[in-house]
Order: sequence, then structure tokens, then C-alpha cells
Amino acid sequence: MKDGLKIVVCAKVVPKPEEVKVDPETMTIVRTEVENELNPACKHALEMGLQLKDKHGGEVILLSMGPPLFEGFLKMGIAMGADDAVLLSDRAFAGADTYATSYALAEAVVKIGDVDLILCGEETSDSSTGQVPPGVAEWLDVPQITYVSQLEIGEDGRLRGKRSITGGHEVIAVHMPALVSVEIGVNSPRFPDFRRKRWAEREFELKVWDIGELGVEPEMVGLPGSHTSVDRLIEAKSPERLREFVEGTPEEKAKKVYEIIKPYLQS
Repeated sequence: MKDGLKIVVCAKVVPKPEEVKVDPETMTIVRTEVENELNPACKHALEMGLQLKDKHGGEVILLSMGPPLFEGFLKMGIAMGADDAVLLSDRAFAGADTYATSYALAEAVVKIGDVDLILCGEETSDSSTGQVPPGVAEWLDVPQITYVSQLEIGEDGRLRGKRSITGGHEVIAVHMPALVSVEIGVNSPRFPDFRRKRWAEREFELKVWDIGELGVEPEMVGLPGSHTSVDRLIEAKSPERLREFVEGTPEEKAKKVYEIIKPYLQS
């Protein structure tokens, strides 16, 4: 392994769960006029990247795609310890599904260059598909380990990830460069350093790449590059409770309740 790691952490800014809204005309998620946050799983991926940097040296670069309002959230990541940040921001990127999103992010990783490790959150809270990390790995043609809870670099230079599976876990070793998606809740993301936060807000220069600077064709990104689209939305109403009341003495009530739940009890 070379001296230090070059780590890219893909991070997405999402509306808070209670504020997720969809534009009825474009059928895309509304990013403005709602309260946003850095996707929780992405924060765990960032923390994992920072821990690897603390142990092995190198640099951590944040990568995101979205409107200019994402800038403040990426600077918060800089305050947490990331060294640099890149925002893909252009109307041409808007409305992208997971296919077009993973393509744009992969092209950005190529443009950043000489990357050893790409870290992503397992999924985002606004869509929960979990498709972008594997998509980026496929575009880059690099090995991937998904749903990782622990990550380390062995003496042989290979990346070893402990990943959750039904009924237990497994450990997978791959050569770098590689991509890893990180499970939510596997670590405690560090607090921003307030001095570094002030520096980030006043002096740090975020790299903003439009479609021209990324160097991709318009038909590969945004809505034109998407292979899926939302056709319609249906509201799922909460089921109404039966609200059945029982009368009588405590003993009578107990017997009636038992008769009601008896069919659902295991023999």
C-alpha cells in the first residue's frame, strides 16, 4: 500500500423524513423550502473514512451531487475533518435516477483520480434503494463490499470488510481500489471542530463542477440519462383501529379478551 489513502466519501443531502415532499408535476423530490440534513448513513461513511485516515494517513474528499444549497452541508463535513469537497451542480444533473446518479458520481471519481477507496452510506433516507453504491462500483469496474459494519486494511494491503447477513456476518477481502457501503449506526460520527467550521465557512473553496467540467454527455445524466421514472403517487392511508370495547367484571373482561385473541395465539 502506498503512503496514505485517497478516500472519496459520497454524501447526499436529504430532506428530514417528516418533510419529504414530491413535486406533483415533475415527480421528483423537493429539495428547497424544506429542512434538509446530511443523510445519516453518509455521516457514518464519513466517520469510517476519517478513522482510516487517522490510522493510515492520506486524505478524505467529499463528493455530492445536487443544488447549490448542498454547499453548507459539505462544509460541515469539512469541519468534521474531511480535506476537500466536490459538488456536482448543474440543471443537467436534475431528476436523475440511481442509474444516472451512479454514472455521474463514478465519472467524478475518475476525474478526482488515483482514488483508493470510495465510501458510501448503505442507502439514503429519501429513497432507500441502496442502488447507487453498487452502481458506482460497476461503472468503475472495482470490487465492492456492501452493508459493512467494520473495515480494516490487512498486512497484505487488502481491504477487509465485515458485513451483515441474515443470521450473522461474513468477512470479505478485496484489493483496492474498491467501494464500500457502510451500514447506518456502526459508529458515532464526530462533532465538527468549531475552529475548523469557521475556517470552512470563511475561507474553504468548494469545488463545483457543472456538466462541462465533469466532461460527460447530456444524454447520460439527469432525466435524459435515467432509465426509470415515477409515473404516479398513491397515498397509503393508515389503517383504522377496530376499537372494540368489552364490558363486565374484570374476570368477564379477561375471558372476552382471551376469546378475541385466542385465534392469534400460538398453540
